[in-house]
Amino acid sequence: MTVLALRLAGPLQSWGDASRFTRRLTRSEPTKSGVLGLLAAAQGRRRTEPIEDLAGLCFGVRVDQPGRLTRDFHTAIRWQEKNRAGESPSMPLSYRYYLADAVFVAGVEGDRALLEGLVDSLKEPRFPLYLGRRSCPVTGKLSLGLHEGKLEDVLRRLPWEASAWHQRQQGRTVDLPLFLDAAAATPSPDAVAELVRDAPVSFNPVRREYGWRDVVRATPVTVDNPDGRADVMDFLAALGGA
Repeated sequence: MTVLALRLAGPLQSWGDASRFTRRLTRSEPTKSGVLGLLAAAQGRRRTEPIEDLAGLCFGVRVDQPGRLTRDFHTAIRWQEKNRAGESPSMPLSYRYYLADAVFVAGVEGDRALLEGLVDSLKEPRFPLYLGRRSCPVTGKLSLGLHEGKLEDVLRRLPWEASAWHQRQQGRTVDLPLFLDAAAATPSPDAVAELVRDAPVSFNPVRREYGWRDVVRATPVTVDNPDGRADVMDFLAALGGA
């Protein structure tokens, strides 16, 4: 099995899967539809083109740096329209939520030939790449290359990609949350499953369609952090020691 690994980092990210009307929310980790949309954009696919091959890829994501939730009060006008006073009418005010300073390592598993084509596309993307919304450009390295092995194993062994300043603020060991398609997760009594509607069926703007998928929150990935703070203790462990 072959896995394409991605580093998703930028000043802002927004991964909505249930946003409606004037509140545009974001999940705390990237969605499958958002990441596959990024890959489709790199290939230069139009929104009306089929995406069955991409939708068939297994998906997983590791939270290397969770970031912080940020809210933006959004205003807009219909600048192409004018009312009787010659003014452009205002659109409804909205709140849009983002993750600031977050870093994720995502992976897609599938046919090697398809993934090799995606790697080439990421080197010279046909369309601009963004992290969930057009206002959230990708920064730094994006592709972490192809890796042989199961998706979960690859995400567990890839190096920690958090910023140096974030690593210094953590303890000497850090647990990184791990989310996987249920089909790619190793059965575990500690795993927690959730039904999420972010499996893309069509990106056609006339009728976008998303299906449901089972997402497993697997056992976290524990990493050593020699540059971390020795005084950062596990709160529950401290209570137990008391």
